[in-house]
Amino acid sequence: MITFLLIFLNKPNFTVLHLTQLLHKEYYIQKIFNKGVIFVFLGLKTIIAIARIRNNKDIKDKDFLDKTIETFGYAYDLTQDTFYSTMDAWQRNMGYCRLYDESAAPTGMIVDCEPFYFEYKGKRWLIELWKGQYDMTTGCEIGIYTSEWANLFVPLIYKNLFYHCASDDETLKMYVCLKKNGQTLFEREETHWWLTGFKLGEFSKPSELTMDVRITFKDEEMRNAFVESALKVGYLQNEININENTVGFTFKKPHSPQPITRTKLTDWAIQVKNQYLCDKYQDVTRPFNKLTDKIAIIMVQAPEIYKNFKAVIRKKQ
Repeated sequence: MITFLLIFLNKPNFTVLHLTQLLHKEYYIQKIFNKGVIFVFLGLKTIIAIARIRNNKDIKDKDFLDKTIETFGYAYDLTQDTFYSTMDAWQRNMGYCRLYDESAAPTGMIVDCEPFYFEYKGKRWLIELWKGQYDMTTGCEIGIYTSEWANLFVPLIYKNLFYHCASDDETLKMYVCLKKNGQTLFEREETHWWLTGFKLGEFSKPSELTMDVRITFKDEEMRNAFVESALKVGYLQNEININENTVGFTFKKPHSPQPITRTKLTDWAIQVKNQYLCDKYQDVTRPFNKLTDKIAIIMVQAPEIYKNFKAVIRKKQ
């Protein structure tokens, strides 16, 4: 059977679809071969699947990966095995409001959030931090948003305004180091409006994660406005490091009220699903190191995971 499969794969008109259809019939093979041969066949199946997909003229290594994720506003850092948002991501047109945080848990994202509201140069500014589990990825975000609405003296309305994503002139130099139980997962530093990083297949509880953050503000006035906001949120003066116009601090446990959709029950139920997705991804991709190979193999062996992967990077905001 294996010899037949190898001969068949050499046909010029053989496609990934043919391979998938053939491999889905492996239950017939189980009736014929013993466990040892089955093991060899399954290993061969994986190798052949990778070879066929990577040799496909439409799926070429980095080009395949870039096209897959750039469509959704992300790029890939090969060195750190991390996804991150691009400057011109489509999410930049979507702005921000509190409803986004409220909708996170119901859509599979269990994340801690920490918003900082302040005023500067006639605008209302919001810098918000997030960390946690985004479906089948562990990650973090720092977003910068502004609003030109007139002064409002009702705090609830103030916090529920719609904010625009920062323009190019409003971007800030930011740095973040995401750690899990004290171990660094990745670092990101860039002048941006939305500094992010996500590790595919990594499962975490938000409480296991910390963000070491540095933000360089435009001037002393802006820096002081942010520091005042951080103090109001609940950070202590000795928890905030100031170096000229750069402010550094660590986001561990949120001081701000969390979305009402974050409950013990919803966290547990959604995290069970998230952990299953991560475990399945790790199981299927264990033999491979390159992300392109991993994505290629889940397309064949776990299409439901590939579908979820695309959904995850599409909806992050």
